[in-house]
Amino acid sequence: MNACSRAVAIVALLLLTGSWALAQRHRDPLTQAEIDQVRDASWEPRQRLALYVQFARTRLFKLEQMRSDPKTKDRAQQTHDLLDDFQLLYDELNDNIDTYVDRSDDIRKPLKLIIAADTEFQAKLRALQEAADVPRSESSVYEFVLSNALDTVDSSAQDHRKLLDDQEEAAKHKKLNNNSSAGSGRPG
Repeated sequence: MNACSRAVAIVALLLLTGSWALAQRHRDPLTQAEIDQVRDASWEPRQRLALYVQFARTRLFKLEQMRSDPKTKDRAQQTHDLLDDFQLLYDELNDNIDTYVDRSDDIRKPLKLIIAADTEFQAKLRALQEAADVPRSESSVYEFVLSNALDTVDSSAQDHRKLLDDQEEAAKHKKLNNNSSAGSGRPG
């Protein structure tokens, strides 16, 4: 192996090692107890979707607590990390919704809970975004992830309302079809 080939191999190895290390550093937003709860909820939409709402809400609550504590160290980075966790959990919530829709599950009840949570999440994220007492040097650390979280919740809130409307309409048609077929089976 000549010197040039050896150098290319070393650089490739370093790049692979670096990307593996980066992938390992990304933390799971769920605690072990939360992972167990999700696993126990299995594929029950009402329970599983409610859990993701609860977990996302908890991250925003922790964020508010942390930000109001004057003893907090590295507030900007902690804000970034909690917003990132919130975003990951909210994305997982949306992925689960997509799964249930693909399975043609009736998720009207959990969607009502999610829509109420969307409004709450939007208000909390906007309050953070509009906070006047935050130094620019601090807000610049989490500005991007906050903007992404707010955009995701805003667009998802619209999608969730439309999905609920669609599911309500489908349930009406199903009920009408069931009533029609039950009535046609009777002797006349």
